[in-house]
Amino acid sequence: MGVFMKVGKNIKLYMKYASVCTQSVMQYKLSFLLMIIGRFILAFNEFVAIQFLFTGFTQIRGYTYGDVLLCFSMIQMSFTFAELFGNGFKVFSGMVRRGEFDRMMLRPCSLILQVTGTRFEVGRIGPLLTALITLVLGIRHSQVTWNLMTVWTMAAMVIGGTLLFIGLFMLGASVCFFSIEDTSLINVLTYGAKTHGKYPIDIYGRGIMRFCTYVIPYTLIQYYPLQFLLGRTGNWRLAFCPLGIVMFLLICYFTWRLGVSHYKSCGS
Repeated sequence: MGVFMKVGKNIKLYMKYASVCTQSVMQYKLSFLLMIIGRFILAFNEFVAIQFLFTGFTQIRGYTYGDVLLCFSMIQMSFTFAELFGNGFKVFSGMVRRGEFDRMMLRPCSLILQVTGTRFEVGRIGPLLTALITLVLGIRHSQVTWNLMTVWTMAAMVIGGTLLFIGLFMLGASVCFFSIEDTSLINVLTYGAKTHGKYPIDIYGRGIMRFCTYVIPYTLIQYYPLQFLLGRTGNWRLAFCPLGIVMFLLICYFTWRLGVSHYKSCGS
């Protein structure tokens, strides 16, 4: 009972953090609107690139225009939700340099809750709109047979992808405990995955497939469930592959805890 009360309390506190961040951004409505439009245009350019590609090709390794749109929309949506809820981990190096993390450690509250709550990124609505538009077009042009299992598969891919990217952001923040100057490797794994993940991973060859299966498990939230969603296999177990991201998230969490245990105050 005490655990549920604690979880409920943390959710309520997170909602307050999110409300404060949203109110702060909305103080400058024109700036907020321009930010949404700008981010929408940037994300929409990726959709335009796919559109141009398929003016010259009817398919890529057996994947049709609708198939690629579905793949792109779910990766875009996952990354957007991850930035919305986990942006604090992305900018964590700045928190350390400014001494903000020192203050967080003095408060009787979850560090993860504080890091994520104080950087709730409501401006990610722009890319989310692009993902929704692309999803509608993907559903319209694909040959997916929609039923309870395929709807579950699509939802699991988005949720699993969100957790995967948040885990990677957390890994990047963990690196900051030891070196706050360079987290470019993590950027390669996050932004690189977002860019290349708009196409099914198997089109890049076996080497990339192995890396995305045994090192960073992108295939669990993209390639394998996508095969079932598109009807390329009848193996319904692939629809539950995104659940495996929980194990990856636990590894990221323990890495974070290790970093916190080695943290030394910046002295501010």
